Formats: sequence, structure tokens, C-alpha cells
Amino acid sequence: MSNKNSTQTGRVGKKKRLRKRVKYFILPLLVAFLVVISYGTYLYIKADSALSGAYEDDERGKSDLRDDYVDPKFDNVSILIMGVDENEKRKERDGEVTRTDALILATLNKDDKSVKLLSIPRDSLVHIPEVGYEDKINHAHAFGGTYATIETVENLLELPVDYYVKLNFRAFVDVVDAIDGVEVDVPYEFKESDSFDKRDNIHLFPGMQKLDGEEALAFARTRKQDSDVDRGMRQVELINSVINKSTSLTQILKYDDIIDAVGDNMSTNMTFTEMKSFFSYATQGTNGIDVEQLSLDGQDYQPSSTYYWQLDQTSLYNTIAELKAHLELNGDMEEDVSGENELTEDGSSEDELYEEESVEEQPYEDENYSY
Repeated sequence: MSNKNSTQTGRVGKKKRLRKRVKYFILPLLVAFLVVISYGTYLYIKADSALSGAYEDDERGKSDLRDDYVDPKFDNVSILIMGVDENEKRKERDGEVTRTDALILATLNKDDKSVKLLSIPRDSLVHIPEVGYEDKINHAHAFGGTYATIETVENLLELPVDYYVKLNFRAFVDVVDAIDGVEVDVPYEFKESDSFDKRDNIHLFPGMQKLDGEEALAFARTRKQDSDVDRGMRQVELINSVINKSTSLTQILKYDDIIDAVGDNMSTNMTFTEMKSFFSYATQGTNGIDVEQLSLDGQDYQPSSTYYWQLDQTSLYNTIAELKAHLELNGDMEEDVSGENELTEDGSSEDELYEEESVEEQPYEDENYSY
């Protein structure tokens, strides 16, 4: 009997020790799970508050080029990304005039979860409906703000702009710093002003390197040794890097700072619910978001003292066709895609919309504005 009792006592002891081990193993997991859930809930509430605060009603309802309202959860959509310089020194110098320093149209296809990013050169000579004549596309914002910029892009590309996101430079700097910088290949040595307009305060050398927020902004803004098109491609490259790094699991603990950076420096016509619909693009596959970079070819055009980027009509036509196909928009391309912007052999507009005198008289041109 004693051997049997001893065996039973041994089994009870083993069970107790096993329960203790399970308890010590499960409890940390449970605590970790609760911490994750709590942190996730905190981030969700904070994002809802911050991004909802960034929402502004553009009073359009929908693009005039859309027959029906779109829902990013079910439809292919486009987003116009506007980077603006809201530096206080520049405001003091130029008043409330604010131009777009970066202009990128993103088209998103819901079926293959792909994104195309088209960088529109800031000096592109285009028709601006707000004023009724041609000028640099980045002046549209100075003439009529967000709506005038959207209208100009829609007129140029004959594509609906469903949503917009407007960010100032501070948001870009803070987001890059929040994710501990981005890796880029700097093509050449250069000096550039920082976000506070401190001249030549950023000095970069060529080669692959990690840039902080101010350095990344300088990399995105400079065009002293190349063209506006190259500059636009660098901006798209940076946006792609920031998106992929910020949506990786390794950045979860940085989301708090990212939300602060974006929420304080962004305005958009997207609701928080609509923004959440784009999360599926970030979680598609293991190599980040599928992004293709596009640009608009053209040539230098300087009829007098003012420089413009004259868009190549064939390149423009082909780009429009590619974006329309990506959005799966119905209807044939019109024979004259650019309408009033079609050029004659001598480089002038057939409809003579461009009048050199009217362009030169605009108060928003500043030849010393280097970025």
C-alpha cells in the first residue's frame, strides 16, 4: 500500500508542478496579449482622433469626372498628394501665398492591390482653370488653394481626383524621424536649405546612406544638378520608402510618433473609415506595397526670363492611358487628350492660350525660389 500511495503522491506532485509551469508560461503570454490589445486600442483611438481632426470637407462630394461616388473598400480610386511649404518665414515674406512643392497622383487598383505614383513636375506649363490661362502647375494652389490644384490636375490628366492629402514639410520631417530615417542612394554632393529656410544647412555626399528627416527633405527638394523630373522621381522614391518602412511590423512601437507627426501636419478629404480601407494594400504580400513610379517627359521651355517644363504630348497621352487602365475607367481616349494644351511645331499652343505677357505678370514667380 505504501508503494501505491507513494506513486499516487508522485503523480499529484508532477501534476502540481506541471500546472505551475503552465501558469508561469501562460501568464506572461496573457499579459503580453493584453498589452498588445491595449496598445492597439490606444493607437486606434488616437489615430481616429488625430486623423479625424485632419479631415476637411472639400464640398465637392465627388469628382465631376465620376458618375457615382466611390468607396475605396470596393473601388479603384485616385489620391492627389500635395506637399506644401508652410514655413513661417516664407509666409512672412510672401503673405499667405502657398505653392505646391510636390505634386503626386496615386492610383490604386483594389484587385491586385497595386499602386502607381505619378510625379507631376512643379514647373509644368499647364492650363489653370481657376485663372483661365497657362502657368506653372504649382501656382494653382496660390491662385485658388486645394480645389484649384485638384481642378488643374483633373483638367491636365482627364482623370478623377477622388481624394487628396495635403502635407506640409514638417510632417515629412517628423515621419522620417519617427521611423528612424530612410535608406537612399544620394546621386551627388550638394548643399540645401533646411525646413526653416536656413541656407545650405544640409550638406550631403554621394552614396547609399540613412537620412534623417531634414536630410531626406533636402534630398527631395534639391534640383541644383539635375532636372525637375529627377527631383519628382526622388520624391516618389522617398514616399515609397517611407510607406514600406512605416507599415512594417518592426515599426509598431513608432506608430504613436507617426500619428502625431501626420495628424498635426495634414489635411485631407478622407474620413478615418476610408483611410482604413487602404490597409489591405500595406498587408499584401511580404515585400511591401506594390508601387510603380511614373513621370512626365518634356523639355525645357524659356520664352523669356521665366523657366517652364513643356510636357511632351505623346508621353502625356501614354501616361493618361496607363493610369486610366489602372483605374479601369471605361470609355475611349479622346483623340486630343490635352485639349487646349496641344502644341504646334514651333512649341506654341494651337489655341494661343499661352500669352507670355500674362504669365510674366503673375506675382507668385520668384526666380530665387530654388526648391
